[in-house]
Amino acid sequence: MQLIVSSTQLLRQLQTLGGVLSNSNTLPILDHFLFELAPGELVMTASDLETTMSSKMEVRTEDTGAIAVPARMLLDILKAFPDIPLTIKVDPSTYAVELTSDAGKYKLTGANGDEFPQSPELEGATGVDMKAGTLVSAINRTLFAAGSDDLRPVMSGLFFEMYSDNVRFVATDAHRLVRYARTDASAPETASFIVPKKPLNLLKNAAASADAVNISFTESNACFTFDDVTILCRLIEGKYPNYEAVIPKDNPNRMTINRSAFLQAIRRAAIFANKTTHQVRLRIAGSELTVSAEDLDFANEATEHLACSYHGEDMEIGFNSKFLVDMLNNLSAEEVNLELSAPNRAGIIRPSEPEEPGEDVLMLVMPVMLNG
Repeated sequence: MQLIVSSTQLLRQLQTLGGVLSNSNTLPILDHFLFELAPGELVMTASDLETTMSSKMEVRTEDTGAIAVPARMLLDILKAFPDIPLTIKVDPSTYAVELTSDAGKYKLTGANGDEFPQSPELEGATGVDMKAGTLVSAINRTLFAAGSDDLRPVMSGLFFEMYSDNVRFVATDAHRLVRYARTDASAPETASFIVPKKPLNLLKNAAASADAVNISFTESNACFTFDDVTILCRLIEGKYPNYEAVIPKDNPNRMTINRSAFLQAIRRAAIFANKTTHQVRLRIAGSELTVSAEDLDFANEATEHLACSYHGEDMEIGFNSKFLVDMLNNLSAEEVNLELSAPNRAGIIRPSEPEEPGEDVLMLVMPVMLNG
């Protein structure tokens, strides 16, 4: 079994798949890439049993067959090559893999490709096509707010809600929540499912230059297909919390402020905040916002004044500065609105203007009780 391929092209494809590899695989075969040859093409696969990613590329070969190649070693040797044609020969009887370049020969021992776990077939799956840019934007805007608590696995992923007139993506860790909706995307039937973080991180990096992504899903699995790449993952089981119930509907106090100035002020004040609570205090009165933080244990404090546009009663409210920084960082609008109802109710951050047509972003952050 033999193929000829560009070392740089092969490395680029395998580095993308490398994100699937886990350091604590239960099966030794999962430390390998599966190579499947057919005339003129090579399909490469990596899996950790929960997530499987495959990529296809053109190569020079007339052979058919499969071999599992040690992933880390192959990546290391490919990184050490300049851009050269490589000949890869496989002995199916011993699973020996030989790489030949102009400079020399390199031998490594592979494994039986038949031992590599088979991907589940998605029988009776529902399919939806979506612009890749829409999906990548949704992941970038939301995934940072997903939880990492093993005791609440449903909150550790991204909640997809499909409707006939819009699609929504929701992430929350119970302290903050992001809902990203698109009215320019839709599904043939109403459906919802929870996708883990890992396949979504792989997806947003690999699909950045794609045009469209096909999403097919069953009750237990989802599959994302674009260009010559397929990402298949097991869905998180369980019922997603009723997130609509925690979004305050009546927020009479609204501040509009320059996003960048607000972000920088919080970043500076946070340096002086208590290292346990990370609390910053926002006092809004008239057309002025005062951002302050203090750490009483070390007598550290900071105060900044910013111009803003504000409609509502004078208000003082505390937030975790890390959450505010994350949210403002994941928006790119010039101005943002902060909507408030009371010092003990959640605050809502939205871009003043949609950043893309058909987009609706809502970020919710729970307040921190002010001390003194």
